[in-house]
Amino acid sequence: MNTKIALSAALAALILAGCAKKEEAVQATEDAAAAAAAAADEAAAAAAEAVDAAGEAADAAVDATGAAVDAAADAAAGTAGGVVDAAGDMASDAAQATGEAIEATGEAVQEAGEAVQEVAK
Repeated sequence: MNTKIALSAALAALILAGCAKKEEAVQATEDAAAAAAAAADEAAAAAAEAVDAAGEAADAAVDATGAAVDAAADAAAGTAGGVVDAAGDMASDAAQATGEAIEATGEAVQEAGEAVQEVAK
């Protein structure tokens, strides 16, 4: 009978040890799940930060593009103003040259008229 009691006690000890190991395994699984959840939270926070950084970069790109467009428009306006000024100067010079040519033609006509009058005398 002592053998049966000893065997029963050993069996009970093995069952208790198995239960204890199952509890340790369950606890380890729960700990691993909690660690995985914490890592997932950290990854989600990092992704949110990356999205915010990407939004800020996009805003900066839009601002830079706007500044470049403004600068190009200012440069084009300045260049167009220079072209208009140069065209105005050229037109003024052409008008002056035309006036001088008309005056010279008038003088030549007058001289030719005087020459004709002298020949007619």
